Amino acid sequence: MLHSSFISKSNSTKFPPLASPNASLSSFGPPSLLQMGLKWSRIASSGRRLSSKVRSHAKQRTANVFGRQARERVLEEEAPEMAETTPSFKIFPGQASPLGASEVDNGINFAIFSQHATAVTLCLTLPRRGELDNLDGGMVEFSLDPRLNKTGDIWHICIEDLPRSNVLYGYRIDGPKNWDGGHRFDCNNVLIDPYAKLVEGRRTFGDPKHKLSKFLGTYDFDSLPFDWGDDYKAPNIAERDLVIYEMNVRAFTADESSCLDQNICGSYAGLIEKIPHLLELGINAVELLPVFEFDEFEFQRRANPRDHMINTWGYSTINFFAPMSRYASGGGGAVVASREFKEMVKALHEAGIEVILDVVYNHTNEADDKHPYTTSFRGIDNKVYYMVDLNDKGQLLNFSGCGNTLNCNHPVVMELLLDSLRHWVVEYHIDGFRFDLASVLCRGTDGSPLGAPPLVRAIAKDATLSQCKIIAEPWDCGGLYLVGSFPNWDRWAEWNGRYRDDLRRFIKGDTGMKGAFATRVSGSADLYCKNKRKPYHSVNFIIAHDGFTLRDLVSYNFKHNEANGEGGNDGSNDNFSWNCGFEGETDNAGIVALRFRQMKNFHLALMISQGVPMMLMGDEYGHTRYGNNNSYGHDTALNNFQWQQLSARKSDHFRFFSEVIHYRRKHQVFCHENFLTKSDVTWHEDNWHNPESKFLAFTLHDKNGGDIYLAFNAHDFSVKVSIPPAPPARHWFRVVDTNLASPDDFVGEGVPGIGGTYNVAPYSSILLEAK
Repeated sequence: MLHSSFISKSNSTKFPPLASPNASLSSFGPPSLLQMGLKWSRIASSGRRLSSKVRSHAKQRTANVFGRQARERVLEEEAPEMAETTPSFKIFPGQASPLGASEVDNGINFAIFSQHATAVTLCLTLPRRGELDNLDGGMVEFSLDPRLNKTGDIWHICIEDLPRSNVLYGYRIDGPKNWDGGHRFDCNNVLIDPYAKLVEGRRTFGDPKHKLSKFLGTYDFDSLPFDWGDDYKAPNIAERDLVIYEMNVRAFTADESSCLDQNICGSYAGLIEKIPHLLELGINAVELLPVFEFDEFEFQRRANPRDHMINTWGYSTINFFAPMSRYASGGGGAVVASREFKEMVKALHEAGIEVILDVVYNHTNEADDKHPYTTSFRGIDNKVYYMVDLNDKGQLLNFSGCGNTLNCNHPVVMELLLDSLRHWVVEYHIDGFRFDLASVLCRGTDGSPLGAPPLVRAIAKDATLSQCKIIAEPWDCGGLYLVGSFPNWDRWAEWNGRYRDDLRRFIKGDTGMKGAFATRVSGSADLYCKNKRKPYHSVNFIIAHDGFTLRDLVSYNFKHNEANGEGGNDGSNDNFSWNCGFEGETDNAGIVALRFRQMKNFHLALMISQGVPMMLMGDEYGHTRYGNNNSYGHDTALNNFQWQQLSARKSDHFRFFSEVIHYRRKHQVFCHENFLTKSDVTWHEDNWHNPESKFLAFTLHDKNGGDIYLAFNAHDFSVKVSIPPAPPARHWFRVVDTNLASPDDFVGEGVPGIGGTYNVAPYSSILLEAK
């Protein structure tokens, strides 16, 4: 039997309960809905308001639904005293597939998984179309009868006459109250459908007036399919040729120095406007920090040391299918966000730039058991969606450092994540994914490491994902460090944390690092020359979003995270940084020059290394966070791209960074398909075992004779080095000397006249090309 009830803020008229009674609106309605800033209205098929006195009549008849006989129930409300027409819904049992909200011949079908639920209620709000600004109404609730509306562990219902868009929906779900058994059911919460393709909440990023807004799923079956264009095609860049730019959509254009219209600052549309900058820089792939729906105000929902923070990085997913709605222009909401996200991808692809998403499948926003933030999975079926320790009173396991760990290798959760990935590829044309804390994906349901994790294998073998770049961050917060040994099926690439650490230590002048430096720049064969893996399975980076920026790496010996509210206890202590003689900002010309030289050394080393280079947004002009190496909660200039600083450094620092990137892309000698052999490289070195030696020179051989000679000097004194003979009929030309001022530090056509020796200055590097 089905139970439908209508509730508004002014009355609470319900149909006689035919299943479990509905919870009151108080847990979801005002003031929670008021804080959303959305306009919701009670509507009938005629659009008129209901009277406070209604009579309900239920008619039962048989109808052929989804190819089988099913019982249909028509709910009618009458208000003769007011002479108003009231909502009329035809309700069918529905179907178990697909999960989420889908349009079928009979109406809108809703399907949700919950293995352990004992009662499921679908909650709908029916806003007046085009008026989603202020609250003025209530909610319709349908209690699902497990005899009619359940197939296996899938609860489902189909409702006719619903609008094809602008409907917001969620679920109340009840079940066992056995905390020690891993359950966290609470029917007072209205929960987001894990398969909701769009999520609505507050419309404006960081709007304090709606700090405590609720989030609900929504759907859009009215909009026409997105027009990708007849001549559209994805760039399909070979992995070995990628140059990745890690960036934050909002932070890229949020600052007023972007000089964009305020309505598109910090949006997908704003990023489109700045594509010319990306092309000038020379990168050909962007890796976007999380763009799945998240709540930037999650730290401010209760009093705590971080309640001044706004989550700008987004590593706190609410839903795995919905694009971040507050990255829409002009507060446009979820439907606009979806369209503009596609427009962004299309524009980047037209510019020859691939789009890689940083995805967080290791945990969600729902936090821990001490301070839970229940929005979806926890209330739907906590024991299935999260890893719990049944030997410790059902407590959540925490391998993510964020209070919970997604139960990735549970069959249901695994299929959810695969469906999510496929959705982003099919619907949004995404080119690849970087998996945050991917070692979590290698844990079983009890948290123990797996040698052949089913989810990781399924991603590698999935037909829809077969052309995608798949990149693991091969560690987690539980100590499962898998750099070089991440289960890969010859498909998975990895963020090479060993590369980052070894290059930082060599360039800053640590002893005993020359051999490690040589290994890293030549492709980390010690880690990846296994089975059919390639050099490009190493994603090389010196800087990423978490940690110091490149400028801070050469300006601070210690992190300075006091602004984060945790007494400086957050963020990594192992930064392998060197401040070049003074902690923080300084006017000392010598120190400033050394810092910019070191930044050029790092960038050159990154761009000449075998493997895939990745750089961080803002390093092209020398962005500083003033020593904060964990700036996730600052929606300020600390994270935001400073376009005026780019303008100031355009002719020197930016020019060098851009020229070196373009140079790499023109020379395949830096992008070998296979690991280097003796015929590919000559090491000009007979002092490998001297830990005090901090100088390394080598020649990369080009089959056409265009050899490249490189030398890196991490000593605090000059090194006069003998230059090997150039290939027959060729001469050495100096392209790079990081000790020289711009524009002499990079000369694309090369400077002739290189003799038999070269004086490599302290903390500098050179690149010679045979021409």
